[in-house]
Amino acid sequence: LQTQLTRHMAGSGSDGTEDSDSSAEREQTNSSESDGNMPKRQRLTRASTRLSQSSQDTPDLKRTADHDESPPLTPTGNAPSSESELDISSPNASHDESQSKDQANRDSDKDLSHRPKRRRCHETYNFNMKCPTPGCNSLGHLTGKHERHFAVSGCPLYHNLSADECKVKAISREKQEEELKGQEESNSRHATRHQTPTPKQSRYKEQVAEMRKGRNSGLQKEQKEKHMENRQAHGNTREPLLENITSDYDLELFRKAQARASEDLEKLRIQGQITEGSNMIKTILFGRYELDTWYHSPYPEEYARLGRLYVCEFCLKYMKSQTILRRHMAKCVWKHPPGDEVYRKGAISVFEVDGKKNKIYCQNLCLLAKLFLDHKTLYYDVEPFLFYVMTEADNTGCHLVGYFSKEKNSFLNYNVSCILTMPQYMRQGFGKMLIDFSYLLSKVEEKVGSPERPLSDLGLISYRSYWKEVLLRYMYNFQGKEISIKEISQETAVNPVDIVSTLQSLQMLKYWKGKHLVLKRQDLIDEWKAKEIKRGNSNKTIDPSSLKWTPPKGT
Repeated sequence: LQTQLTRHMAGSGSDGTEDSDSSAEREQTNSSESDGNMPKRQRLTRASTRLSQSSQDTPDLKRTADHDESPPLTPTGNAPSSESELDISSPNASHDESQSKDQANRDSDKDLSHRPKRRRCHETYNFNMKCPTPGCNSLGHLTGKHERHFAVSGCPLYHNLSADECKVKAISREKQEEELKGQEESNSRHATRHQTPTPKQSRYKEQVAEMRKGRNSGLQKEQKEKHMENRQAHGNTREPLLENITSDYDLELFRKAQARASEDLEKLRIQGQITEGSNMIKTILFGRYELDTWYHSPYPEEYARLGRLYVCEFCLKYMKSQTILRRHMAKCVWKHPPGDEVYRKGAISVFEVDGKKNKIYCQNLCLLAKLFLDHKTLYYDVEPFLFYVMTEADNTGCHLVGYFSKEKNSFLNYNVSCILTMPQYMRQGFGKMLIDFSYLLSKVEEKVGSPERPLSDLGLISYRSYWKEVLLRYMYNFQGKEISIKEISQETAVNPVDIVSTLQSLQMLKYWKGKHLVLKRQDLIDEWKAKEIKRGNSNKTIDPSSLKWTPPKGT
């Protein structure tokens, strides 16, 4: 490039021929060099260096313009808005342009700000996107922290609010969080020694109980008419009116949860993990159910951008349309999960599926589970895991209820890596059955187990409820005077750390005279027993005698 530029500055044409003007300029250049004009040569060298650097950074836009009538692209990838955004500094520029650059390079010690700066492509919002809610101008956000929104989850109008109301609610939530944070910091000290609630906590608990007592038992006639009018006017494009359905305290809790979920989705959108609804599956057709999804799952892009997925409930293959699913179901020979059936009682069965032997099925199961789990990160590396799939049988086949996975060789004795109950079977006792089954396997293995962390929000609630039930049942049947956490762990297969945390949450662990004491709270035990009697002989329990399983080799 330097040689070509030197010839070019000396007056040579781009095609290697000389005309009369260029010959005269060459003679003038030679005469100046013979007179010892060294500063010009130095300026020429500096100019060639700059032009060579710019030619590496900038494409030959002039040559592109000769062959393409479309406007050249700026470094941002968009069409330039003015001629000043074009940076034409290539070795093939005309002679007049080279002279102008040589004139500019004579002031080489000056600032080089005459060259146009490249625009930084940094966009927080895409203003071409619009909120899908009818009548919404995309201004405001449910969290009160953003100026615009592009999804229903952040739309104030969909939630029957205005942008200003959302900002006011955000300020009040921040104040409450700061107050709670200060209380938690003050109460975290000596947490083991002081398990009794503070007077302030007791007063707050009484206030909450009083507010919940005052909630309306049902809607009045005028309120029902108002709700029906709102539903008829807006249909599914607006959230149903929630006022007077429950207490103001519970409604505010629900609003906080909505704002937090909307903020999490906004963070994922900004990070690029999901776009404004284009690559997130909204619903799936699974058997006779149509399920709304909760989280993003890394399905292939050609399927994810459809917004709706069709999944075979037996082999878990995913398809693009109802027609493809109907043709598949006519040919699909699967009526239950692959693997060995290790448990059966009534209509409930559990199948042990090896991730190495049935890789495709397990990968599809993980992709399906990610639609309803937030913390799940395992999708394709399924070979080191065993999957225990619970099903409910009828005359059409074994329908997926839920599953949990566990490592074949867990160094930390985790008995569950991931656990899920399908949304259509939630709040029916199947989650506790899955947890109980995982601890039953730990008992057969003669090990103490614990779930892998972090647990999802629903998973933590389910495990806390299960541990509470196990401990209260043990206390109810315990007849001795001295109790040992180690003995409880050996009999129930629950990790001692989980036992201690549950006892602390139940305020049954006290620190007195240098020792930790376990208190037998009869009120909690009586409350649990009353629930057991009311529940009766439910079939939502695991029967150890129905298990036909031996631990795999090497575990």
